[in-house]
Amino acid sequence: MFRHRPVLAAEILGDTLGVPLPEYREARLRSENVTDDRLAELRADAVIEYWEKTRRFAVIVEVQLDHDRGKHFSWPAYMMGLRARLRCPVILLVLSPDQTAAKWCARTIDLGHPGMTLTPIVLGPREIPYVTDPEHAARVPELAVLSALAHGAAPGGAEVLSALPDAYAALDGDHRALYHDIVVAVLPETMRRHLEARLKLKNYEFQSDFARRYFGLGKAQGKDEGKTEGTVEMILVILAARGIEVPEDVRARITGCEDPELLKEWGRRAATADSIDDVLID
Repeated sequence: MFRHRPVLAAEILGDTLGVPLPEYREARLRSENVTDDRLAELRADAVIEYWEKTRRFAVIVEVQLDHDRGKHFSWPAYMMGLRARLRCPVILLVLSPDQTAAKWCARTIDLGHPGMTLTPIVLGPREIPYVTDPEHAARVPELAVLSALAHGAAPGGAEVLSALPDAYAALDGDHRALYHDIVVAVLPETMRRHLEARLKLKNYEFQSDFARRYFGLGKAQGKDEGKTEGTVEMILVILAARGIEVPEDVRARITGCEDPELLKEWGRRAATADSIDDVLID
């Protein structure tokens, strides 16, 4: 999402989390390498620069699924390395789909030097707003998708999902299909049916083969078969979109899996994975 629409990081920081930001006119995606070329390379999930006439500030976006003590050493290195390289203020924004992990990510990191600490800015499920206004969803479609992922199965989720078609309308076809597949994969059956009804009400054209099969709108086939094949396709699409290479033996393992619950778990992990090892569990 942040690579597709770089201004999203500043919108979340400023509008959602209330972080004061310098004025800017343009957002530019840059290489995720946060260190000087002469040093050992460190790579963040995404790095975005915000410009007026000159570079005003930069945002490092990291996705964190669980506790990882190593991040207490790498995150400060990311920030200091990028700050030295760009000669501008740097902000760390961490996204976590799990509230327990988000609470851990928000802990202040003591850097050891007197007076030097780092408190990451974290967007967890509780910090993601309920986007229920269709106009708001259309203005910031990625935030509406995050809202559906965080709250679609919770109380008030029906209102969030009702606004989601307006967010879809503001996206290009490829990202619309990808985000829809991810949302559908994490929703319970009742909420998937609610979203389906809203999409039909707005005469929305399903762009995703996965969605057509999941909702029974494609070629006739068994319900379980359609869900399993669709989830396999969704996992592979997400991994490709995140630039994660899938070896042939791993691809065979995914496509040969017939356990719907295991496939669903792989799909959830694929959405925020950094490598194939982050996805596959027994």
